[in-house]
Amino acid sequence: MSAIPASRTFLGHILLADGLISGATGALMFFAAQPLSELLGLPVTLLRSAGFSLLPFAALLVFLANRPLVPRGLVWAIIGANVLWTVDSLALLATGWVQPTVWGVAFTVVQAVAVAAFSCLELMALKQARMVPA
Repeated sequence: MSAIPASRTFLGHILLADGLISGATGALMFFAAQPLSELLGLPVTLLRSAGFSLLPFAALLVFLANRPLVPRGLVWAIIGANVLWTVDSLALLATGWVQPTVWGVAFTVVQAVAVAAFSCLELMALKQARMVPA
């Protein structure tokens, strides 16, 4: 399995930013699910479980960002997970499974756009790493 440099590279910086923001968002959603539910109109269980799922993902990203090398396939899996999160977030709104407030719609759309942006940046970093000689 091929590996690409992470620590102190564009990829490492993107993974770190994704990890820190995912971790902060996950902690907020998990620990403040009740007040967020009232503000956003999203179910407490949804917020708490989504937040909880972000915490190990965020820890993995921060860990990988500080590694000298990261398996290329793992970066592809991270990109895939981010794309899936984006699609699921938008599908949540489009299907009518929840009835969020205006703030809930904004929260969901903003975080979906941010996660999509991280996917694009991680893909760019992956392609950039491919061009760097080993």
